[in-house]
Amino acid sequence: MPEVIFPGPDGRLEGRYHPQKERDAPIALILHPHPQFGGTMNNKVVYNLHYIFHRLGYSVLRFNFRGVGRSQGEFDHGIGELSDAAAALDDLQSLKPDAKITFIAGFSFGAWIGMQLLMRRPEASGFISVAPPANMYDFTFLAPCPSSGLIINGENDRIAPPEDIVKLVERLQAQRGITITHETVPGANHFFEQGMDEMTATVEAYVAKRTAELKAQVAAQR
Repeated sequence: MPEVIFPGPDGRLEGRYHPQKERDAPIALILHPHPQFGGTMNNKVVYNLHYIFHRLGYSVLRFNFRGVGRSQGEFDHGIGELSDAAAALDDLQSLKPDAKITFIAGFSFGAWIGMQLLMRRPEASGFISVAPPANMYDFTFLAPCPSSGLIINGENDRIAPPEDIVKLVERLQAQRGITITHETVPGANHFFEQGMDEMTATVEAYVAKRTAELKAQVAAQR
């Protein structure tokens, strides 16, 4: 998988890009957890998300936020990281300009950044939000949430408690025009040290189903 270095708003950003041969292959951007708590693009959940999308025919990019690994800059409490994510999506779109389907996926802090990016990029077709920290960050900007997606969390998550995620899900499910799917992995904590296989299987099944639906919509528009 080729390493890529691309320009960000505060210096170079380091990523891993896994392309498909098809010119119009769908694209997915994967966002990692909190940089100040050991989050990197090589986090196990992020790595698994990356390969789920690639197995399903997506060209996939994951990258390190500013100040992580070989990415330049310093942690910016989410403001700069959102700009980094936007730059990464720009780079991915430049590599696959014919893509008709775009997914944004994030884990923990990356889920929060991903949902903000979703609000700013109307071309996004869907999202995967793994263990969004609804207790730590304000998600009220999702008014309305612009696309359907999957929110998945662990039953025993003490970092992002399930009851806070349920409140977020209920608020989003009340909105019209989108479908928010919510799944809870039994026995799993925030990092899915147990339940990783079930989490990845659930995400893969969801993405496969949504991709088929989105491809049918694209074909019908031609």
